[in-house]
Amino acid sequence: MNEFILANEVPIRLGFFFAIFILVAVLELILPRRALSVSKAVRWGNNLALVFINSLVLRLIFPAAAVSIAAFSQQNGWGLLNHYQVPYPLAVIIAVVAMDFVIYLQHVMVHAVPALWRLHRVHHADPDYDVTTGARFHTLEIILSMLIKFATIIVLGPPVLAVFIFEVMLNGTAMFNHGNLKLPSGMDRVLRWFLVTPDMHRVHHSVEDDEANSNFGFSLPWWDRLLGTYRDQPRGGHEGMRIGIHGYHEPGQVSWLPGMLTLPFRGKVTGYAINRRQWTGTDE
Repeated sequence: MNEFILANEVPIRLGFFFAIFILVAVLELILPRRALSVSKAVRWGNNLALVFINSLVLRLIFPAAAVSIAAFSQQNGWGLLNHYQVPYPLAVIIAVVAMDFVIYLQHVMVHAVPALWRLHRVHHADPDYDVTTGARFHTLEIILSMLIKFATIIVLGPPVLAVFIFEVMLNGTAMFNHGNLKLPSGMDRVLRWFLVTPDMHRVHHSVEDDEANSNFGFSLPWWDRLLGTYRDQPRGGHEGMRIGIHGYHEPGQVSWLPGMLTLPFRGKVTGYAINRRQWTGTDE
């Protein structure tokens, strides 16, 4: 199993990526939740250009993928799950859930630490919310995320299969829950107990600080409910809420690639979401 995953990880992950991307993009045309405020051609062209740059940089800096780090850790007996010899099926489940929890904690961290919020606001500054938003991150944040993922794998010692499942799940759910989709209310109400839905995560992309300081989960919704960061709906409704960040609405800053790449180095370091609990109802 490990040999097959290591040999075929890239084509399989790319297959899942394009299949889910196309599916969500088509559903956005059929079941849109909101009208877009910016040209889709401009946003998609620049968001996907950033994705391409990030993929190239990661390949150059980290020739070894996460599954390779998991295989190396397993061979050397590194990590808790390797040390305690947990039964394989249980180890896979524990590892996937634990790595998702780390993603939740990482997400809270990039909202809480001013320097990291500078990077993460590239993601939140997108003036619209759709499938491409799910992959729109500054290159430095992507590098940081990869380092955290490697450290997690070394400490946890997850099976190679668990890392592969987690990578596919994370990429797929990020595109799904950032989709501009209007799911039937009954479906959304049930589904969000098991998976982060577009309506659940869209609240997190509100310009209002208290709403942006909620619903940090990417795949599993349980961490927000357990740790008190869950918010059911935006106060203005999904059609009426404003997406983005207060004070960052200039298209050159938030919709074009040069602006996205330089955004972390502009403006004040204050104003990050997690330390502003009270809603003021004002724009900047």
